[in-house]
Amino acid sequence: MTTAAIRLVVGLGNPGPKYTGTRHNAGFWFVEALADRAGVALRMERKFQGVAGRWREGEADVHLLCPTTYMNHSGRAVAALANFHRIPPEAILVVHDEIDLPPGVVRLKQGGGHGGHNGLRDIVAALGTRAFARLRLGVGHPGSSDRVIPYVLHAPGRGERADIDAAVAAALDVMPLLAAGDWDRAQQQLHTRD
Repeated sequence: MTTAAIRLVVGLGNPGPKYTGTRHNAGFWFVEALADRAGVALRMERKFQGVAGRWREGEADVHLLCPTTYMNHSGRAVAALANFHRIPPEAILVVHDEIDLPPGVVRLKQGGGHGGHNGLRDIVAALGTRAFARLRLGVGHPGSSDRVIPYVLHAPGRGERADIDAAVAAALDVMPLLAAGDWDRAQQQLHTRD
């Protein structure tokens, strides 16, 4: 298991007002909340095909990115920024919606497959490895596989959104630990919360 300090946080989602409040944009919600908490301005960076900023936490310099490609092409933006700044895959944290977790549940994971998530699939292809870390924000499951796409492309109900926002807040609290490479403490704090 890697204990690399995080140097790039990528939020996954789809660009444009049509998708802003949809479950599939939970990764964007997280990066926007992190930038807001840290007082970081996110700006369009065409060479990285996304909205980007830099968060300084102690000695750590962490890049933030929300790709403006559609979800299925997220890897282009991630690879462009990571290659430019020489950030190894092990130092990348990808934040995404997770249908296999209920709203309000959030989990850190290092490496692994894409689980059918097209954003993760494209990042694996672009980086040539599965070694990046993930922050999985639970959005719940619609109950059958043929309803997943319309489900993630719609907004959660008010109660579900409140649960997701609470999970985002809990994950924000462990970001300084991840920026310092303290994975054990971050996972313990996040995974044992009520």
